[in-house]
Amino acid sequence: MAASNDDWSIAQNFENFFNGWLVRQEGFHERLVQALRSQDEDQIQQRESLIHQVVSHYEQYLVEKSTAAKERVLLFYSPPWLTCFEKALLWFGGFKPFLLFKLLANSVPELTPEQEEAIERVKCETRREERELTQDSATIQESLAALPLLNLIRRYRGWIDEELSELESAMEEMKVEMLRVLERADKLRCSTVRKLLQTLSPIQKLQFLSASTEFQLTVRKWGLQNDQQRSR
Repeated sequence: MAASNDDWSIAQNFENFFNGWLVRQEGFHERLVQALRSQDEDQIQQRESLIHQVVSHYEQYLVEKSTAAKERVLLFYSPPWLTCFEKALLWFGGFKPFLLFKLLANSVPELTPEQEEAIERVKCETRREERELTQDSATIQESLAALPLLNLIRRYRGWIDEELSELESAMEEMKVEMLRVLERADKLRCSTVRKLLQTLSPIQKLQFLSASTEFQLTVRKWGLQNDQQRSR
């Protein structure tokens, strides 16, 4: 029961943080849209500051997520604070990095040949790392099925304590591996964003970040609406 209470507490605390983070994310999206509409060339420095703030805001989310995941990593493979629609898009606790290239293509219409070449290199690197991460963690999906089984075994008094201890030890090792994969996936998401931003001009960065924040907020909105309709 204590573990269940701990899970609830960690999930509730992170959900509170996440909801507040989304509110701030909405504010950043509005500021990004306003910056794109402005024709004042004197705002270049302010735009760079805004870009830095948006990236830092996302990195804050990753820091909080990493801290909570070290306590209860299983929560981040099916977060109870996300909608069903958001969960359907999860790839190791977050969005798939390759999605960023689709957002970029739809939000930044004009790229120079040099930019296209640089982005293509990043795309190849990201696809390779995604593939490696998926292959390295293939056993995790199989191991997850053993978790409900472990709870059943605990209830069966005839189970030998030594064997139960070995199984629990194996589950703990699996959780360590799950955390490692989650952190690798987050690192890849963050590094892909940074590499793409390095290839873009200030205006293009605003376009890309505006599209990215809008996508996340829209997915959240759709998910909430769908969940509400299902509950009726």
